[in-house]
Amino acid sequence: MGLFATGVAVVVARAGDEIHAMTVNAVSSVSLDPMLVLFCPGSSTRLARDLPQVTGFTINILRREQQALSTYFAGGWKEPTPPPFRFVPSHSALRLEGSLASIDCEPERIIEAGWLVIGRVGHLHAGIPPHEPLLFYKGGYRGADSAAGAPAPELRDVHEVPFHFY
Repeated sequence: MGLFATGVAVVVARAGDEIHAMTVNAVSSVSLDPMLVLFCPGSSTRLARDLPQVTGFTINILRREQQALSTYFAGGWKEPTPPPFRFVPSHSALRLEGSLASIDCEPERIIEAGWLVIGRVGHLHAGIPPHEPLLFYKGGYRGADSAAGAPAPELRDVHEVPFHFY
């Protein structure tokens, strides 16, 4: 699975009077209509234990230069003081100020298969440019070369994906 490049995010969840924050790289869009996303917390995390009490969460996509925050919220920080960060109010939970983007959600469904948390997106927040995400690939942090690449095909009018026979 290390050959699959993933984005890195910090989930901030409100569970009763507690705020949980943890690094995740298992984040995915589920549906555009209704707009749903998912993240997968580790089954041994405090957040997984408190999932039944979660009333809102944000998925905060990290910028290329936010590696320290990823390490800190993953529990691997070795320094005596945490890296600088600040949570700011959002609609469903706090969001991480300065992130590339934040997705504000309310829980739609929690599935105990590992753990899958599906959230209904209420608000989106795009951070200021440059929009250069932090990636995780082959066990290390990477960045994306946003100058390179080719445009993706326009698929708005595709209603039925053809089945290909070989």
